[in-house]
Amino acid sequence: MLVESFVFVLIGLTVGTAALLLLPEYFPAARSLTVGTAVVAALLGGLISRYTLDTRLPGLALAISAVGSALLVSVLARPEHAARQGRHRHRHA
Repeated sequence: MLVESFVFVLIGLTVGTAALLLLPEYFPAARSLTVGTAVVAALLGGLISRYTLDTRLPGLALAISAVGSALLVSVLARPEHAARQGRHRHRHA
């Protein structure tokens, strides 16, 4: 249980840090808010999925933790903020 919780926290740290490194202009809020949201979401998602799956599928619990963390961090993203500053990434066909 303790090792799994530690892994869930590492997943959250990875997701939060990756979001800040890959798209820094999308997260105008404090960096601690983005990383903290990712860590809490990964920990809660991982622990809930662990109890729901009854520890039979630990790989699935890790995947659910990562997806849940990424989804909640994406709620914090502010693409309109990046567009106002002129740093929005445009997609070309």
